[in-house]
Amino acid sequence: MKQKLIFLDIDGTLLPPGEMLIPQSTVEALRKAHANGHKLFLCTGRNLRMTQPLLDYGFDGAVCSAGGYVFCGDKVLVDLPMEPELAEGVRNAMERHGVECTLEARDATYGSLKMIERWSFTHRDAGNLNSEAARWRKAMEDGMTMSPLADYKGEPLYKIVYIAEHSKDLDEAKRLYEDRFVFCESKLDGLDGGYVNGELINRKFDKGRGIKAVCDYLGVPLQDSIGFGDSDNDLQMTDVVGISVCMANGSASLKQRCDRIAPSVYEDGIAKEFAALGLI
Repeated sequence: MKQKLIFLDIDGTLLPPGEMLIPQSTVEALRKAHANGHKLFLCTGRNLRMTQPLLDYGFDGAVCSAGGYVFCGDKVLVDLPMEPELAEGVRNAMERHGVECTLEARDATYGSLKMIERWSFTHRDAGNLNSEAARWRKAMEDGMTMSPLADYKGEPLYKIVYIAEHSKDLDEAKRLYEDRFVFCESKLDGLDGGYVNGELINRKFDKGRGIKAVCDYLGVPLQDSIGFGDSDNDLQMTDVVGISVCMANGSASLKQRCDRIAPSVYEDGIAKEFAALGLI
């Protein structure tokens, strides 16, 4: 098969949300795909610090922070943090209404003690979570170290993760900043007015544009790329890749947009879909 560039979301796609150990069946599939001449990239909402441990599995690069930081080998292709005044403004607009925020710089994550309590709420009481919420729940369960918000000294931010008690608590921030940021979110309990968790992503980038940057750099047509995802922050990926794949455990909206549905992350989905696509 002609060389393909394969882009893999992490949480809910490559591995169960919050985990850091890739299933052995997937490790073997990645190795075989590499041996067949394909190139592999992580394509994730995680920042660089939370992505780096997985690079040891032999990935050729990564689209991090939902497209805000992109590299191929040793070459940085995209480095687009939020403009400081906009990041501060949207954060203030949310916090005025009691919305709790976690700040993701390239190499550190900052959160308040109250934010940790919010995630503890999701662990105790929420039902099925989207992969971003499940990632945080699992990370907190495993004792993930998050720097105190007081230690934040103004490093460039690539993403803000938030939890609001009610959808209306986000109204001011959306009214003022929805033209600059995508509010990619899910209701945690499925009820109107219930807890909402989301990712605030700069409209200057997305996963799709990150993938395009890699393809352009390597001189590979977009039609020779394959993207795997599970959640709504993967929607833009489907707009650019030659073949888009949603995991069976993925969101309904992503399934509607994708070309193919793979078995779930809990059923060796990556290995099975690599085989179905003729990559291994």
